[in-house]
Amino acid sequence: MAPKKRPETQKTSEIVLRPRNKRSRSPRELEPEAKKLCAKGSGPSRRGDSDCLWAGLAGLQILPPCRSIVRTLHQHKLGRASWPSVQQGLQQSFLHTLDSYRILQKAAPFDRRATSLAWHPTHPSTVAVGSKGGDIMLWNFGIKDKPTFIKGIGAGGSITGLKFNPLNTNQFYASSMEGTTRLQDFKGNILRVFASSDTINIWFCSLDVSASSRMVVTGDNVGNVILLNMDGKELWNLRMHKKKVTHVALNPCCDWFLATASVDQTVKIWDLRQVRGKASFLYSLPHRHPVNAACFSPDGARLLTTDQKSEIRVYSASQWDCPLGLIPHPHRHFQHLTPIKAAWHPRYNLIVVGRYPDPNFKSCTPYELRTIDVFDGNSGKMMCQLYDPESSGISSLNEFNPMGDTLASAMGYHILIWSQEEARTRK
Repeated sequence: MAPKKRPETQKTSEIVLRPRNKRSRSPRELEPEAKKLCAKGSGPSRRGDSDCLWAGLAGLQILPPCRSIVRTLHQHKLGRASWPSVQQGLQQSFLHTLDSYRILQKAAPFDRRATSLAWHPTHPSTVAVGSKGGDIMLWNFGIKDKPTFIKGIGAGGSITGLKFNPLNTNQFYASSMEGTTRLQDFKGNILRVFASSDTINIWFCSLDVSASSRMVVTGDNVGNVILLNMDGKELWNLRMHKKKVTHVALNPCCDWFLATASVDQTVKIWDLRQVRGKASFLYSLPHRHPVNAACFSPDGARLLTTDQKSEIRVYSASQWDCPLGLIPHPHRHFQHLTPIKAAWHPRYNLIVVGRYPDPNFKSCTPYELRTIDVFDGNSGKMMCQLYDPESSGISSLNEFNPMGDTLASAMGYHILIWSQEEARTRK
């Protein structure tokens, strides 16, 4: 297909530098004031949720002081400490830094909610975000230049999947409700259409790309999954699920290994070398509710699934058909909310996910905060919660950059960048 020019907009994104003030302190710093407020009584107002911070603090796990990571590395060098203990020490050290994370910057570039998020693979301060209206923003929050903004078609153009082209990071792949999965650049040019539907009743809901195998995989709203090479040649197009395919993921270490998630309440694992039809899956993982996402861990050895109700599951390569752990967590589905998806930290065995408090959830507390929760991938224990009273909406998408030191969150119309307080000072 000949390159096609998509219009750019002159719209200026609203980007806010967040100065440190009384209301942007961590939950731990607010603890003494929360005690006083609870002693006085909550009152009818929920302004800033300040009267119920103590209830939110009850779920926080206070970590013990960690031993020197330098000493642990020295012990490993001498053969007195195993590598897993070194990894645990590094993870524990990182968890302590999360206590100082604050919102570094905030942007509200769209007139509809954000629906997809992707970090640049080599630039740790550059993130791409897609919206329900088909708008796409490339934002380098480390510089003062205006973000690159590509205007979408509006209603019906929702960006459902977004991935940088691993072979040329000036380009990106996008799947959309517009009915295409395509490759385009940040000037708005469509370079290639990989999949297209001929009817408004079928659209694409998910996307993944592999650089090593040079494969593109995309799923649609009626259960079909299409595998193509990067030249655009279709290798197969099969109906793998009974209903919408919400997520597709290629294993980062074994790229012939594919996971697909669907609202038919299953996650399926496939060997791309042996796919012959809908019954040729390796494993089918039934869930109690429709599934929003299925993501492989960075080492490819685990699979993280998020349903549309209150359960996060971790599966292991040692036994794919039986969950290693179940994490109860409120993140129920709502039509006008971007589906909540849990994600792995790129370097540590940690899980990050946005909380949507549910009064029917077993451990729900009155006026529970809409936090960003961090869990240990081994134990399933809550390790940390991030919260800013001035940005108290539901964070549907949360992903750390490839270095693992900065978190991007999609909260309705807003994109939040979380980082350490000392990083803000250096800015």
